[in-house]
Amino acid sequence: MERKNLIIIALIAIIVIMLVTSYNKLNTLDENVDSSWAQVENVLKRRADLIPNLVNTVKGYAKHEEEVLMGITEARSKFESASSPEEYGAANAELNNALTKLYAVVENYPELKANQNFLNLQDELAGTENRIATERRRYNEAVKKYNTTIRRFPTNILARIFSFEKREYFEISPEESQVPDVNF
Repeated sequence: MERKNLIIIALIAIIVIMLVTSYNKLNTLDENVDSSWAQVENVLKRRADLIPNLVNTVKGYAKHEEEVLMGITEARSKFESASSPEEYGAANAELNNALTKLYAVVENYPELKANQNFLNLQDELAGTENRIATERRRYNEAVKKYNTTIRRFPTNILARIFSFEKREYFEISPEESQVPDVNF
């Protein structure tokens, strides 16, 4: 009888340890997704902060291109008010479209293309775009790992009990995936 009780206690202890381990893993993965998203927001904000400098540099050369510059300002405003991956995706597509128009305007001003401030800002934006791509990839990897874990047995049971929900990937629109035609 005593041996039977020890076996039951050992089985219960193993189950409790498995549940605690799984719960902690789910929380860690959930936090990794949040942390990865915060980093995406960080680099997107960096780009949004660089854009006014770029716009002001271009304004000095292209005062009559006000429509393009206003479009960038509006797109940046929508971008800054976004709060979910879907909203960021839509705002990001609009911002990319506005920046493409800006670079087309720049084509008409050869002296602007040679301006050191403009070149520095352009380099900063290019570096930021690379950071954005890297952080999007890291975020999507964190989401994939999290989503896979909450769907696997037996963790899926625990995930349902504690309301761990599927997370959305950061996806780009078909328009945004098109390479802009910018000729300098």
